Amino acid sequence: MSENNNFIEVRNLKQYFPIKGGIFNGRIGSVKAVDDVSFSIKKGQVMGLVGESGCGKSTTGRTMLKLLDPTDGEMLYDGVDIFKLNNNDLQKYRTKMQIVFQDPYSSLNPRLPVYDIIGEAMLEHKIVSNKEEMMNRVFELMDKCGLFPEQAGRYPHQFSGGQRQRICIARALAVNPEFVVCDEAVSALDVSIQSQIINLLKDLQEDLGLTYLFISHDLSVVKFISDAVAVMYLGEIVEMGSKEQIFENYVHPYTEALLSAAPSFDPRKRNNNKRIILEGDLPSPSNPPSGCRFHTRCPFATDRCKNEAPETFEVEEGHSVKCHFAKERYNK
Repeated sequence: MSENNNFIEVRNLKQYFPIKGGIFNGRIGSVKAVDDVSFSIKKGQVMGLVGESGCGKSTTGRTMLKLLDPTDGEMLYDGVDIFKLNNNDLQKYRTKMQIVFQDPYSSLNPRLPVYDIIGEAMLEHKIVSNKEEMMNRVFELMDKCGLFPEQAGRYPHQFSGGQRQRICIARALAVNPEFVVCDEAVSALDVSIQSQIINLLKDLQEDLGLTYLFISHDLSVVKFISDAVAVMYLGEIVEMGSKEQIFENYVHPYTEALLSAAPSFDPRKRNNNKRIILEGDLPSPSNPPSGCRFHTRCPFATDRCKNEAPETFEVEEGHSVKCHFAKERYNK
């Protein structure tokens, strides 16, 4: 374990995608999908990463696992920088880090039965020594994920959406990972099924001591499952802290707007909370606004916000905000 007790550390992560055009199809710009993002996760905890669609949440998760080559930055797994490893050394960490994708149908091979979908990685990474041992492990994982072992010979199209996501979760657990990225793992499911999958993920996290990066735009889900929360806007993290700090003592205007749009089950809060409507659309990450990136939609923006990019300010221990007026808003 690294000295500062952080199991996962992301430092100054950047992921720029080139924009090509012109007569010779040369590079004419970049999409700054993730721009200088830093955060850490303690072992056994859940970090929720929230924000609008297109803000860079999924790209952050995939780049952390090096499914995408980073433009710059570091990703420390228990003190080891994953980005600096060669392919042979990186393979040792592939079993330690897994991902559950958003769409449980497109992420499953329709031509393979469930026992191969879950079990092939076990054989590839020598988690098991033979087919019989693989099948026993597959049955065990299916049972743990709420599936019946007798369904192992079926194909993905024979399952419901919720069952397919259970297969994806079992596949991710097949190689005994310690860190799992849940990339909008419930957003493609019916509301009635979402709670079942969330409870399953939470139970597995507690039983197996897993560490999660939980990516979602659903704040109620994030509040339920997360220990800490990072709020992302246009490739940057604008506020980060414990679950209590973000939901009960938020500071950034963007966080406030997100929370005002989230449904509340408490009638008192539902009546008192005024919905904040952000004007305009999310700017393009290929041409982000100058100064504070949120200033084009922020109801409190000043000339300083338009011209000067804010530094990240720690308003209290463990609670950081990227806003020129973070201190004043915290003391409001």
